[in-house]
Amino acid sequence: MASVTSQASAPDVSILIVSFNTRNVLRECVESIEREAAGLRVEISIVDNHSSDGSPEMIEQEFPHVRLLRSDTNLGFGAANNAALEGCTGRYIVLLNSDAFLCPDSLRLAVRHMDENPKAGLAGGRLVGRDFSWQPSARMFPGILSDLSVMTGLSGRFPKSKVFGYFDRTWADQSLPSEVDWVPGAFSIIRSEVLAQVGFFDPAFFLYSEEVDLCRRIQAAGYQIWYWPDISVIHIGGESSRQVKTLEMSTTGAQLVLWRMRSTLLYYRKHHGAKAWLAKTQELALYRLTELRNAFSKDPRRVARARESRNQAQLMRQAWKDTNGGRVSPPRPW
Repeated sequence: MASVTSQASAPDVSILIVSFNTRNVLRECVESIEREAAGLRVEISIVDNHSSDGSPEMIEQEFPHVRLLRSDTNLGFGAANNAALEGCTGRYIVLLNSDAFLCPDSLRLAVRHMDENPKAGLAGGRLVGRDFSWQPSARMFPGILSDLSVMTGLSGRFPKSKVFGYFDRTWADQSLPSEVDWVPGAFSIIRSEVLAQVGFFDPAFFLYSEEVDLCRRIQAAGYQIWYWPDISVIHIGGESSRQVKTLEMSTTGAQLVLWRMRSTLLYYRKHHGAKAWLAKTQELALYRLTELRNAFSKDPRRVARARESRNQAQLMRQAWKDTNGGRVSPPRPW
């Protein structure tokens, strides 16, 4: 297509996609880019994390102009994006999940906003489901108290509270542009010279927390993180995670619990030192309380809840051991 650049052209945007067994939605993702690339010089790079569903073959056959990198192992999200970044020459880097689809004008607006806001180092837009229901799209940095609000369900019960709804900013007017702490990696646009300055993803994070860490480093370098609600991106969520069948899944959205715990410990140790121990202890205490509360019930739902809490506590203890208290990243792939 004319809107997708050849290697000889200098692109406005380099779009990076990481895929793991997401062939059908990956096709839809690339089609959405080609619809929205009009008027922009765009290059697309896809890293396939050792898929077994024919994803790379589909890209080669249907989108031969797309740069495809095949990995012989699952690199995870951050390291795969790092690999795709090599050789990219766009003024802006766009990270797009393989299960995310650009809505009309989203790419053009993202470039325009970045052009008009030179202090913006990284930005995101409004994430919605296929039914256009709102998803958390702009967040504040995690902390012990905000973690507690989320894990106890207080954030869901009191979304308009600036205390309990702090992490997901559910108290804020989502129709207003805002400077925030970080945006999810399902869609973000990043200034290339900022990445050259701060570096890209820390490969210690296999999955989860890598975009939080990157946003912290961008802010530390003096740049801003922005949420622009006029940029809309449809995001299914959890498609790659659902392909991993060996680990227990969170009941709240196909989150690989052990991976999330490892990344949480790595993040806290890197940015908050000894608070990694506090984060672990807080989770274990909550799991224990939930188990005790439900252990003697005959209600099958409460029995299942107690069992899940025991399993989660075991996973947290394993994550603590695997990461040496958040100090080391386990060998990849996790």
